[in-house]
Amino acid sequence: MLKKRGQVEKGFFANHKLAMASFTLIGTIVGAGILGIPYVVAQAGFLYGFLLMIFLGVAFLFLNLFMGEVVLRTKEQHQLTGYAEKYLGKWGKRAMTFSMIVAIYGALTAYLIGEGATLYSIFGAGSPLLFTLIFFAICFFIIYRGIKATGKVEFILITLLFLVIFLIGILSFDKIEMSNLVDFNPAYIFLPYGVVLFALMGSPAIPELQEVLGKQKKLMKKAIIIGSLTPAVLYIVFTFFIVGIIGLDNFSLLEPNQRIATIALSIYSQPLLGLFANLLAVLAMFTSFLTLGLALVDMYRYDYGLSRKLSLLLTFSFPLLIALFNFTTFITVLGLTGAIAGGLDGILVTLMFWKAKLLGDRKPEYVLGKHRIIGTIIIFMFAFGVLYQLWTRFF
Repeated sequence: MLKKRGQVEKGFFANHKLAMASFTLIGTIVGAGILGIPYVVAQAGFLYGFLLMIFLGVAFLFLNLFMGEVVLRTKEQHQLTGYAEKYLGKWGKRAMTFSMIVAIYGALTAYLIGEGATLYSIFGAGSPLLFTLIFFAICFFIIYRGIKATGKVEFILITLLFLVIFLIGILSFDKIEMSNLVDFNPAYIFLPYGVVLFALMGSPAIPELQEVLGKQKKLMKKAIIIGSLTPAVLYIVFTFFIVGIIGLDNFSLLEPNQRIATIALSIYSQPLLGLFANLLAVLAMFTSFLTLGLALVDMYRYDYGLSRKLSLLLTFSFPLLIALFNFTTFITVLGLTGAIAGGLDGILVTLMFWKAKLLGDRKPEYVLGKHRIIGTIIIFMFAFGVLYQLWTRFF
């Protein structure tokens, strides 16, 4: 389930590269974000949130396909910053570095806060901070040893997550209140945007898919489509059940870090079902923490030439300090990170995609159209989101 980097994959996944690549992307995307969506969607209204998840889900499908073509048009293996430098120059590398740092640091911080709160909810002893420190120590040791999660882990976790959502629907169907699903509050129309954006981000995993697929790079497009659409479907179904069962009024009674979907479910639904959902949330955040932590370490090492020890220190010290001193809440860090980092990442990926069609040094296994209209819409939408988030937070 975990392996040393460079270790040869054996068994089912060695012969099913498409499944392994797809679930690697799914496992990177599905993490803390899914746990924050129900609360912010309940604030704005489920029907609006449903349309927003569809719209942004399609946008990220295109972005991931754009990034996939960029990777396949390039002979050298890079992380996002390396591709940005190749196709956009030094300013592109600096902008992508900022985006990637904000995105991954935000995600790692959210995972530390979320894991602490979720594990505390499960065990009911100690404190959220204690469990945050335990989780951090385990993950740091695994990454220090050079071990990474494989597609097997994501396959099992996502399968179980679908099973949990199915069980939530079956066992709690009589608790779903349709009145919880028909509200609409225009005052919170921008609230879900950043959290949903965060939940759909997964571009750091796209370069990894090339490594996973090996010589079967022709499967990249299918893997990206499956890996991009599955989380969007998962989020919509999960949010429908959680918002329908809990509702905004009950969410509002909870402490900020209790508004994590699985914690709220354990309080307002069947405790056993909530326990199972919390365990899966812990495992999902665990694998995403490993994947994104390794991606940031690799960026510092390969794209900036830093030593491994310094890369590890830079990667993990900031999220730990933020979590230790309780500088933010789970939902807040999701929304801020998603709107700023996700928006900037989307803009840069689109620009790289257009440039790679002109400057690429390799024939790709799939070719998209230029998509000037879609790309321009994505750029303006994400630029507005970044500016709006910065204005509302800091002015």
